[in-house]
Amino acid sequence: MPQSRTAAGARTRERILDAAERLMRTMGLARVTTKEIARAAEISEAALYRHFSGKEELFVAVLQERLPKLGPLIARLTADSEGRSTEECLAEVARTATRFYEASIPIGSSLFAEPALLQRHREEIRKLDAGPHKPLAALAGYFRALRDSGRVRADADPDAAASLLLGACYQRAFLRLFVGDAGAPGDVDDFAAGLARTILTGVG
Repeated sequence: MPQSRTAAGARTRERILDAAERLMRTMGLARVTTKEIARAAEISEAALYRHFSGKEELFVAVLQERLPKLGPLIARLTADSEGRSTEECLAEVARTATRFYEASIPIGSSLFAEPALLQRHREEIRKLDAGPHKPLAALAGYFRALRDSGRVRADADPDAAASLLLGACYQRAFLRLFVGDAGAPGDVDDFAAGLARTILTGVG
């Protein structure tokens, strides 16, 4: 394929993702259509389908390429802590997860109002080997690696630890979106550091 066509295709794909992110944030995943995304990207719907198989693949691409990169961060830390302490690594996960959920909750929440659409979306996401359980499983794997290397207690429960960390981040994101800053006071960096410290030390 000529370089010009490759570059043009890449630019078109970026325009599609820009439009998809903007509309998904403002309209919600359930309401937005590929036709509206194509119109906003100033291309035909047929051209959109040359880059993406449908709205579900677009949704996954928006999560992976436009939102804070939670999954890649966990994978990177599992492979190499980069000389940082366990607490510092977990604080970075918490900070990234909180920002990821703040960005993704408004996009996906509308699905829960339409059970049939949610079921269809669930099936399509499964085909793409994606979904909200993936970061949870990856983080549990990270905690398992920490346990196996002796960096956390031998009786630590990796699945429970991952659920505690990501669950707290999701709740903070939800409260901030629903109530505003009063629902999640304080700086996200302070929250992330405190959460990491508490998970590692326990509460007595």
